[in-house]
Amino acid sequence: MDYTAPQWDASALLVIDVQRDFLDEGAAPIAGTAQVLDELRLLVDGFRAAGRLVVHVVRLYTPGDSDVDLPRRAAVEGGLNLVAPGSPGSQLVPAVLGDRYADLDSAALLAGKPQPLGAEELALFKPRWSAFHRTGLEELLRERGVTTVVVAGCNLPNCPRATLFDASERDFRTVLVTDAVSQAGPERLADLVGIGVGLATSEEVLAGLPSSL
Repeated sequence: MDYTAPQWDASALLVIDVQRDFLDEGAAPIAGTAQVLDELRLLVDGFRAAGRLVVHVVRLYTPGDSDVDLPRRAAVEGGLNLVAPGSPGSQLVPAVLGDRYADLDSAALLAGKPQPLGAEELALFKPRWSAFHRTGLEELLRERGVTTVVVAGCNLPNCPRATLFDASERDFRTVLVTDAVSQAGPERLADLVGIGVGLATSEEVLAGLPSSL
């Protein structure tokens, strides 16, 4: 039995850190993120059509807060305004969400509550790199019978990579969408294959989904 092969009819899409501050004109642009927005929109639409869960995972840094990952802690404690709660730069990207776009409810998200965006679609705050660290993500996935986690977004060396490692060690089957994530490269992809992460294009993922577009 192949315990790593994706089970598309029990999959969920995690869109990581696709927020305005990380686009080309944002406060902390991540190269390549704006260039994968079209693929991200296709994935989101496909998972919606298949009735599968979509989770938009976000960062929120409250200026002056010390509960921040170490590389940015000093800057945020000093008042850095990056994906600050309620700021335009913290918001999701309309081009990805389409008619389900809504401003983030920062207070609820920071309190650990998922924000519904539509049927089987929500936003979720994570305080560190991994979408599983100090969040209710695992419970959300288990409740819906999800066995396969599909990851896309911004940017592979950090949050998508940490999320994939944590998903794998929780015995989820894992897939990285290679043309819908920024900062991917051969060495980084090879590292993920080594822990059983499947690599697929957005076209391949959509072809596997039941009733996809």
